[in-house]
Amino acid sequence: MKTLANILWIIFGGLILSIMWFISGFIFCITIIGIPFGIQCFKLAYLVLCPFGKQIYYEGGAGSFLLNILWIIFFGWELALFAVIIGFAWCITIIGIPVGIQCLKFAQLSFMPFGARVKQI
Repeated sequence: MKTLANILWIIFGGLILSIMWFISGFIFCITIIGIPFGIQCFKLAYLVLCPFGKQIYYEGGAGSFLLNILWIIFFGWELALFAVIIGFAWCITIIGIPVGIQCLKFAQLSFMPFGARVKQI
């Protein structure tokens, strides 16, 4: 069931979100200061491709908090807004509610990518 859900996810919105994370990572990696942000974007681009069967846990300290603040100012709010729009569009139909919930989970992740850990369920 996870495989089918991941395939549908990729077709109907996950690929677009993943490309947006990848482009964000590429833009950040242009400068030396942005490389930590870019590496995090690449990790999350991979996660966005196959989100079903994975759980996100938030751990972190002051360093993660400061990086998250910088992230929100520069790129986080755009990615979160796009994820919320796709999530609400999916939640209009009953069949799309699980996919919409995944989009809303990524909206939260767009605001706080540093200190987030991914575990298999």
